[in-house]
Amino acid sequence: VSPTSQEIQLGPLRLKNPILTASGTFGYGLEFADFVELSRLGGICTKGLSLEPHAGNAPPRICETPSGMLNAIGLQNVGVKAFLADKLPRLRQLGATVIANVWGDVAEDYVAVVGALEAAEGLAAIELNISCPNVEKGGMLFGNSPSATAALVARVRSATKRPLIGMAIDAETARPRLSFGTGGLSGPAIKPLALRMVFQVARALPGVPLMGIGGISELADVLEFLAAGASAVQVGTANFKDPGVSERLVDELSAYCGKRGTPVSALVGRAQRPGAGTPTGDAGAEG
Repeated sequence: VSPTSQEIQLGPLRLKNPILTASGTFGYGLEFADFVELSRLGGICTKGLSLEPHAGNAPPRICETPSGMLNAIGLQNVGVKAFLADKLPRLRQLGATVIANVWGDVAEDYVAVVGALEAAEGLAAIELNISCPNVEKGGMLFGNSPSATAALVARVRSATKRPLIGMAIDAETARPRLSFGTGGLSGPAIKPLALRMVFQVARALPGVPLMGIGGISELADVLEFLAAGASAVQVGTANFKDPGVSERLVDELSAYCGKRGTPVSALVGRAQRPGAGTPTGDAGAEG
């Protein structure tokens, strides 16, 4: 490994760097092509894909909160067939590393979407969306139950050879400023909670590859999640404020590693080790 390499191993996936964009915050990636060179990112996670096109919830569907955002989009998407025909070929041309986010009302829906994606070229992995709070069926019905999650993952695992990633977003209820009534809370407000969860899971399951998400907008945030035990991170709400944030973080992380002569892989799990610190002995991370 080069002393300044940004490559990261996430289970069977080898990514060029640990900066990815989070599902639902980056469209299908194509919407951001004028702001970000997609091929430079570790990967992009698509909007959640269903078997058929889905209109989502009626507006209003987004509102700001202090240090965050509430959303109740309701998993609006073009459907897996349109994604394969119209979106994925263009993403391949742009050199993007694509992770398809998949959802359904019942387990059979997930299996059907994954089956439709199986023959596609240029798809790095599948991300299962089992935590969306903004739909009447599916979503959190799976994510709130360990046994239901295990059963769903087993069903999908038998339908694809690609790497599988589980997606989790913490939800918070709100007064009815959204048509759905409640929404998912995201942004800097949830970062301490998300960071704690990554730290706890990394400690409980040493060696299991983790991807951190929740309130990441600055280099210091990335470094914190890596130190807690995440091998990669997803940037979500910050994309709405700064469409180019993901590529900026790639550059800043590269400069950080170059200055210290250390690969990104050496930054993973530092907070889990005794006498935690930067590889060069610095007292903390720079923003």
